[in-house]
Amino acid sequence: MAKRLDQVIVIDLEATCWEGPPPPGEENEIIEVGLCLVDVASGERGERWDLLVRPERSRVSDFCTRLTALTPEQVAGGVSFAEACRQITTRYAAKDRAWASYGDYDRRQFERQCQAASVPYPFGPTHLNVKTLFALRHGLPREVGMTEALARLQRPLEGTHHRAGDDAWNTAGILSDLLRP
Repeated sequence: MAKRLDQVIVIDLEATCWEGPPPPGEENEIIEVGLCLVDVASGERGERWDLLVRPERSRVSDFCTRLTALTPEQVAGGVSFAEACRQITTRYAAKDRAWASYGDYDRRQFERQCQAASVPYPFGPTHLNVKTLFALRHGLPREVGMTEALARLQRPLEGTHHRAGDDAWNTAGILSDLLRP
């Protein structure tokens, strides 16, 4: 199938995390996926989607709850990682569209977790690193965090930082700005 260039799928994820290294036998796992579509022609943000994902090889630490506001009870009610990937692929034709995230962490985490869990990678080959694109477009000597990029654009941080749906929405706003001439 031909690549669809009508929309970019902006993804953000939250993963299990700790103040130090993971406890023995645990590893970072996706616990929330946020998604926002950006219409390429208009540059407008479109549909938002948020999904909790149940971890299988780790637990949500107190540190993780403080950072993301996600509790172990909330993510225990989420879908499996395999189901989350299936929904992304089928609902958004993700294999046929470009997708974006703020930095490379999200892309690498999906790649690692798909490989570890033997789950088909939900995306196609075209990934846009909004963090790098922003620095290049604005002639910055280094990449900056999402909140600094929003401040430079005089855009408010909408929602709660470190919640995947809100961070995808905010990243989509930055990408929208980058797509405008």
